[in-house]
Amino acid sequence: MRLRPLHLVPMLAGMVMVGPVIAGLMGALLPAFGWLPVLGGEQISLAPMRELLAIPGLGRSVLLSLASGLVTTLLALLMVIGLLAGWSGTRLFRWLERLISPLLSIPHAAAALGLAFLFAPSGWLVRMVSPHLTGWSRPPDWLFPHDPYGLAMIAGLTIKEIPFLLLVSLAALPQVNPRAMTEVARSLGYGPVMGWLHAVWPRLYRQIRLPVFAVIAYASSVVDVALILGPTNPPPLAVQLTRWMSDPDLAMRFLASAGAILQLVVTLAALALWWGGERLAGWLTGCLVLSGVRFQRDDWLRRLAALLNMVVVAVMLWGLAGLVLWSFAGLWRFPEALPSALSLKIWQMQGGMLIEPLRNAVLIGGLATAIGLVLTLSVLEAESRLGEQAGRWSQLLVYLPLIVPQVAFLFGLQLIILSSGGAYSLWAMVLGHLVFVLPYVFLSLGDQWRALDPRYARMAASLGHSAWTTFWCLRLPLLTRPILTAAAVGFAVSIGQYLPTLLIGGGRWETITTEAVALSAGGNRRLIGVYALMQMLLPFCAFLIAMGLPALLFRNRRGMAPTTTR
Repeated sequence: MRLRPLHLVPMLAGMVMVGPVIAGLMGALLPAFGWLPVLGGEQISLAPMRELLAIPGLGRSVLLSLASGLVTTLLALLMVIGLLAGWSGTRLFRWLERLISPLLSIPHAAAALGLAFLFAPSGWLVRMVSPHLTGWSRPPDWLFPHDPYGLAMIAGLTIKEIPFLLLVSLAALPQVNPRAMTEVARSLGYGPVMGWLHAVWPRLYRQIRLPVFAVIAYASSVVDVALILGPTNPPPLAVQLTRWMSDPDLAMRFLASAGAILQLVVTLAALALWWGGERLAGWLTGCLVLSGVRFQRDDWLRRLAALLNMVVVAVMLWGLAGLVLWSFAGLWRFPEALPSALSLKIWQMQGGMLIEPLRNAVLIGGLATAIGLVLTLSVLEAESRLGEQAGRWSQLLVYLPLIVPQVAFLFGLQLIILSSGGAYSLWAMVLGHLVFVLPYVFLSLGDQWRALDPRYARMAASLGHSAWTTFWCLRLPLLTRPILTAAAVGFAVSIGQYLPTLLIGGGRWETITTEAVALSAGGNRRLIGVYALMQMLLPFCAFLIAMGLPALLFRNRRGMAPTTTR
C-alpha cells in the first residue's frame, strides 16, 4: 500500500505530457469532419476536407514541409556523425562540446533572424564584400531568405538542430562503449572514420532514434523559423494553418482543423519515409561490409567534418553578432561594412515597450519550468525508491509531445480551453508551455540522476536516514548542477515557444518571442535586433546561473562532484 502513491507520480507526469496531446488531436479531428456545434457544425461532413484539397498551392506547401523535415534531419545528422566519428576525444571536439549548451540555449527564432541578417541581399555578408570585391553599390537581386525552395529555412533549421542531436548523442555514447568497438574495427583494417561508422554508429543510432524522429516532426511543422526564412507564396503548410487559425472569420476553424489533420499526416509520412531510408541504409551498409572495402585512407573525411562544423558554428556566431551590432547601429548605409556610428537611441525608445513582453516571458517560462522540474524530480525519485527505470514505452511517452506536430494538436487544445472557460488565462498559457518544457527537463536530467552512484543512498540508509532525508540532503546537493542545467534547458524551451503562446494566448499574451517574430516581417533591423538580442539573453542568463551558482555554493567543497556508475 505504501508504494501506491509512488506509482501515481509517473502516471501524473505522463498525463501532463500525453493528455493535452491526445485531447488536442481529438479537438482537431472532430471539426475537421464538420463537427463543432458551437459554430453550427452539428453533423459529420467531408466539406472541410474538400475545401482544404481545393486550396491553390496546397501540394507545394506539403512538399515544402516534407522536404524541410527530411533534408534538415539528414544534414544535421551527417554533421554530427562526421564530428563524432572523426574527432571524439580530441581537443577540437572538447572545444565544440563546450559550445553545445550556449548554442542550444539560443531560440530558433533568434538564430533564424541572425541568419537572415547575415545572408539577406543587404545583409552583413554582402556588405563586407562590397563594393571593393564585387563592385556592388546596391544590394543584389536575389531572393534569400524566403527563396521558393526553402533552402534558407532548411539551412537555419539544420544549424539549430546540430547542437541538439550532438547533445543527445553524447548522452547515449557511453552506453555503447565506443573506444573498445572502434579498436576492434581498426584491428580489422578499417580506417578510423569508417571503423567508427561500422562498429559504433548502428548501436548509437538505436539510442537516439526517438530524438531524430522529434527533429523530423519539428522541422516538418515549424512556424516561427518558416515565417522568418521560409517561402511566402505558397508558404509551408504549418504557416498556412497558423493563418487560418488566426483568421477572424470563425468559419475558417473547420478548414484549419482539416489542415491540422493534414499536417499530422504529412509528419507521419516524413517519419515513414525516414523509416524506409533506415532500411535502405542498413542494406547498403551490409553490402559494403560484405564487399571487404576497408577505407583505410579516410582522413579527408575527418578534415571535411571538422571544416563543416566549424563553418556552422562560425555562421551562427556571426549572425548573432550581426543582431547585436544592428541593435546598437546608428546610420548604416549600404554598402558600408560597419555602421558609421553606434547609438543607444533604439534601446532608449523601446525600453518601456520591452517590459511587458519580458515580464510575461519570464513569468510563463519560470512557472512552467518550476512545475516541470518538480514533476521530473518526483518521477525520478519514485524510480529510485521503486527500483524501476523507464522502459521503451515510457520513453515514447516522453517524446510524444515532441514527435506530434505542435500545429496538429494545439488548435484542438485551444478549442478545448475555450470551451472550458479558461481561455487566455495565465495557467492555460503555463499548461501550453509545460507540455513541451517537461519532456526536455526530463530528458536533460534523467541520465544524470540514474548515473548517480547508488552506494550513496545505501550508506545513508545504513546510518538510519529516511528516504526523504536522502533525497533532500544527499541527492539534491550532489546533483545541483544537473538540476539547474535541466531547469535552464526547460526555461530556454519555454522562451522559444511561439505557436503555443500565439494560439492559446489568443494574441493577448505578448512575449519577447512573439514580438520578435512579428517584427521580422517589417524592415526595421534595429528594432528586430533589440528584440532578438533580448530573446537570446534570457536563456543565456539561465545557463549562466546554472553554471555559476553551483561553483559559488560549493567553492569550498570539491567532494560535491557526484560519483557516477559509468
